[in-house]
Formats: sequence, C-alpha cells, structure tokens
Amino acid sequence: MNTKKVWFVTGASKGLGLTLVKKLVEQGYPVAATSRTVASLENEIAVADNFLPLEMQLTDEQSVSNAIAKAIAHFGTIDVVVNNAGYGKIGALEELSDQEARQNFDVNVFGALHVIRSVMPHLREKQSGYIINVASIAGLLGSFPGFGVYCATKFAMAGFTESLAAEAKEFGVHATVVYPGYFRTNFLDSGSIQLPQHPIAAYTAVRNSEQWHETEMRGNQPGSPEKAASVFIQLAESENPPLHFVMGTDAFGMATGKIDVLTQALHINEALSKSTDF
Repeated sequence: MNTKKVWFVTGASKGLGLTLVKKLVEQGYPVAATSRTVASLENEIAVADNFLPLEMQLTDEQSVSNAIAKAIAHFGTIDVVVNNAGYGKIGALEELSDQEARQNFDVNVFGALHVIRSVMPHLREKQSGYIINVASIAGLLGSFPGFGVYCATKFAMAGFTESLAAEAKEFGVHATVVYPGYFRTNFLDSGSIQLPQHPIAAYTAVRNSEQWHETEMRGNQPGSPEKAASVFIQLAESENPPLHFVMGTDAFGMATGKIDVLTQALHINEALSKSTDF
C-alpha cells in the first residue's frame, strides 16, 4: 500500500511544475497534474500508475472544482497542493490595458484562489494538508521596471498565503509562499511571458529590462529546476514548513536587500511615523 503523500500540481506541463511532477512520479508519489490540455502533460510525462494527468482551465472555477474532485476520486485524498500555474507579464503600468492587467490577475491570483477554495473543504475535513503557493522574488521586491502588474500578482499571492496560514492553522493545514529567483526553465520564453500590446517607446528602462531578460538572462538563469523540485519535496515532508521560503541564491540576495531598505526606511522615518497617534 502506498503511504506517500498525494500531490496536486497546477501548471505542470512546463517549467518548475513539470520538473517537480517528473521527480514525484519517479519517487513513487501519487500525483494529479493539471494543464490546459491533457496532451501537453502526456507528451512530457510517461504513463504511470501513480500519475493522473488532468485538463483544467484555471480561470473557470467549475473546471478547477472538477479537477480536484477527479483527483480525490482517483487517489482517495489530496495531501499537498502546489499552485504553480502562472505567466509573466511585461509592460509599464501606463502601457498595459485594463484587460491585459486583469488577465494576469485572473490566472496568477484568482486561479490560485479557485484551487484553494475547491480543495480546502477536503483538507478541513481530514484535518491535515499543505498548500504551496509559488510566487516569485517579484512578490517580495517590486523594483523591476516593466514588471509592475506581474509583481502585483505575486505580492497578492504572498498576502493571501499569510492569511491562509492563519485561517487554516486550526485545521492542521499548513501553507507556504515560495519566492523563486531565476530558474533555468522556459519561463522567459514567449509561451510563458507576454509583452505589452501597445508599447510606449519613451519607457527606456522598461525596454532595457525587456531586452536584458530576453538576451542576457534567458538560458543563463542560475537556479536548477531539479534542485528546486527536491526542495519542494523536502518542504512538504517537514513537520513545520515555513510560511515564507526564498529559493535561490539570487532571490536570497534580493530579499536581504529589500529587508535592509525597509529597515532603513523605518528607522529614518520613525519619529514621523509615530507622530500620528492621538
């Protein structure tokens, strides 16, 4: 009898999600993996008894609910949920239309909320479970020109993960927000990152950032997806997983820098901050 934890992973046909699912399947974990098409999963992952590929439209709450129900019906339970699906959006705040911004939120934020809403009744009932929300170091540090909307989606994920951890604690359910740095996946490829439909040439910092990500960083990302997958498994197997987990040397450096900036701002403005009390 397989006593290993049952995983439910979204956005599993590429990137960190794909590497994680492959490693889980290899190690004998039962895994339900979702993507927009089952074919995209079957093309990448060999058929196995412990692997359940599921078609799921993340922006359709009924589709998400159906996928969760199928996973529970197939494996009997879900123990670990990984909200990994999402895509990058480049564009200055002025450049991006309301529709472009909302689409990014629909997938990166509301898609993850659909999963949480659908799986929590099951986790509450069994009084255990673990939810990993894959944000980005851009969910802790927003100073990337041209990534404002994407950063906002990941800041949102960090915020609701903190609340989720506090809300779900009484049911024995843990939650972690993961802030990966740059990992050598296809995230910077055209299928995973979208450019603005109506760019404004005056934004040189944004265009330079676009070009740097496309020509300098793509293919040179310092993070290993294989090692990241092992870390996800280690987090899920730990008794008291952290609420916040920064992943990658680059992300660790950026997080430390952000904390230093915040600390300095607090100290410099302490008297003014405290001057507003009655």
